[in-house]
Amino acid sequence: MSKVLGVIPARFASTRFPGKPLAKILGREMILWVIEGAKKSKKLNEVIVATDDQRIVDVVEKSGTRAIMTDSDLPSGTDRIWEAIKDEPCDVVVNIQGDEPLVTASLVDALIEPMLADKKLEMATLGHALTAEDLNSLNIVKVVSNLKGEALYFSRFPIPYSRGNAKHSMDIHGSVYGALKHVGMYAYRKSFLKEFCSAAPVEIEKAESLEQLRALHLGARIKVIQVNESSLGVDTPEDLKKVEAYLGAQK
Repeated sequence: MSKVLGVIPARFASTRFPGKPLAKILGREMILWVIEGAKKSKKLNEVIVATDDQRIVDVVEKSGTRAIMTDSDLPSGTDRIWEAIKDEPCDVVVNIQGDEPLVTASLVDALIEPMLADKKLEMATLGHALTAEDLNSLNIVKVVSNLKGEALYFSRFPIPYSRGNAKHSMDIHGSVYGALKHVGMYAYRKSFLKEFCSAAPVEIEKAESLEQLRALHLGARIKVIQVNESSLGVDTPEDLKKVEAYLGAQK
């Protein structure tokens, strides 16, 4: 039986939004919303928070969730996850972003399923249908997959339409075929996560500012699961207001 750990990296000193994990949404810290959504997963054996700040540890542990302190100078959330779980007995590690307060069990479980079905698969991630506006936005990461649903490349540019016109590929819903909008959640085989974090950043990764390209450079297979929902991430205080408005309307 494979053990699956869900890890939420939560760094306090965000450049654009300091203290973001503890920012409150409807009176409750954002990290607690993420934990609640993740714990509804039927395929995670445990949810852990990997952080660099005692204030986050205190809030997380008060909720009954385990928190692991990590070095504040780690270069990325992925490195933070590896430091937290390197001595944990597990087979699959799921990176659940600490700034995704609307994360759902269905997204988490969709990510885990292919890792359990194929023991040789190194990574999995999510994507959903693009609109023409998404395709041309440099803020939206696109992923192109092969016939097996495995990632060929990720880019902020409108791949695969750098030369051709995408209009002929639009259906009545406005979705553009050929690529998906990438949803930044990942599942890793623990052995590959070690290899990934031991490797230095590579040129294509630095050029696109997308660390998943390091995995492709290392020869990993990344399964891309198409989903119908997307989670709303929080990068700025304005994003937090949007999430709060959405949750308020739901209630």
